Amino acid sequence: MTLAKTRSVCVVGVDGFIVDVEAAITSGIPGLHLVGLPDTALSEARDRVRAAIYNSGEDWPNRHVTVSLFPASLPKRGSSYDIAIAVALLAAAEVVPAQSCAGLVLIGELGLDGRLRPIPGVLPAVLAAANAGCRTVVVPRANAAEAELVPDVEVVSASTLRGLLCVLRDEPPPVEEDEPAAAPASPEGTAIRRQEARRDLDLADVKGQAEARHALEISAAGGHHLFFSGPPGCGKTMLAERLPTLMPPLEPDSALEVTAIHSVAGTLPPGRPLIVQPPFYAPHHTATRASMVGGGSGRVLQPGAVSLAHRGILFLDEAPEFQGGTLDALRQPLEDGEVRISRAEGTATFPARFTLVLAANPCPCAAAKQVDCSCAPGLRRRYTSQISGPLIDRIDLKLELAPASRAELRYDLEFAEASHVVADRVLAARERTLKRLYDTPWRSNSEIPGPEMRRRFTPSPEAMHAADEALHRGTLSARGLDRVMRVAWTIADLSGHDEPSADDIGGALALWSRP
Repeated sequence: MTLAKTRSVCVVGVDGFIVDVEAAITSGIPGLHLVGLPDTALSEARDRVRAAIYNSGEDWPNRHVTVSLFPASLPKRGSSYDIAIAVALLAAAEVVPAQSCAGLVLIGELGLDGRLRPIPGVLPAVLAAANAGCRTVVVPRANAAEAELVPDVEVVSASTLRGLLCVLRDEPPPVEEDEPAAAPASPEGTAIRRQEARRDLDLADVKGQAEARHALEISAAGGHHLFFSGPPGCGKTMLAERLPTLMPPLEPDSALEVTAIHSVAGTLPPGRPLIVQPPFYAPHHTATRASMVGGGSGRVLQPGAVSLAHRGILFLDEAPEFQGGTLDALRQPLEDGEVRISRAEGTATFPARFTLVLAANPCPCAAAKQVDCSCAPGLRRRYTSQISGPLIDRIDLKLELAPASRAELRYDLEFAEASHVVADRVLAARERTLKRLYDTPWRSNSEIPGPEMRRRFTPSPEAMHAADEALHRGTLSARGLDRVMRVAWTIADLSGHDEPSADDIGGALALWSRP
């Protein structure tokens, strides 16, 4: 019996697990047998591997071949094990030195012509390999830039199986044809790229709405959730789309985290392996609950909109048009910053710490002026009640917008601040926040848990007078008090105060208590 071993990675959610791929050639009926809980796509690897080996100029062992994927109890899916299976099989057949591939982690799909085809989820797979102590990873050349984002890992890339075998044999590489295009992005990825391409957006384009622009600044500085209510044409969508222009680039660890999520979802922008700007995700109001929080059928668990917006903005335009269950599914991610999806085949956890922005018309008819509204009071109440009270209670900043006046439409552009001016203040406020939170696991005021906020960051009793009165009257809940304090700290950071003043608390309370 001849035995050889390589490694690959099983990605569940955004977590990876090392999988040992063992190939044994024994006497018996010729054929390739896969064991270790493979799914249908992985079971079909025997045909892809056989054709790829033949078309790479190598001989197929006409004997009984068993390929084991360990741990056997871990369900495995997809085609990312093709390269590891092919190399382990050829090493067992003594076509390549077994010692040259024993410590390798091989990730990628094989084409029938022997090409190494790119796959989604390479970044979390390479991160898992690095965390497991593996130092050399083999990936398709189209995935090389993504894999090289992981430090202290040697990345070996090739376009064909024949080229990879030459590397393992220490032979001169063959002349390879043009590389295949990167894996096609999903429709969600197309939507993300359209948002990223609109870098011409500027806050100065918004006419009027000075209070709403200030609320955007507070949201960008502290990561606070926003709710805009108002008639059509008052600028709700324009304001939301310009929120990313006020936010600083992602920190290196956050950029890797966001990129790993989009790598799993297959939505990485082509030619840009690292996402450095906060993502902006705006699903249509027909989105289902599974597309919002993540999920899928069988063993295929995909991140949802809340995870694709991680460390960025999730914008829900026409929020009352979403299904009530879809909106209420946001409550747990808003509190925990992650989504745990459980299925019979396993459980996956996706990060989901995002800034939620809701926009809504005051009634279904969406009349430009209230006097033109034909909706009955009961219909208006039912429409606005689609956004439940518990969800509204988790929104930090609530504003009711009115259409801009004629004077604002004509002259406001001369005085409106550009995005880069506001972004400088946002960056300075975030630096003050980080300096105050340097010995904590939190990065922004919105992440501070309520008990810690009350224990370590409570303003003076004089500053808290208005909030205490609202709490006593019952117009402010305990959760609302925590959110008011977080917003007050952000306003103080923007103003350069050492701690929130009475005016800062009052401003935060006014923004929280509106409609």
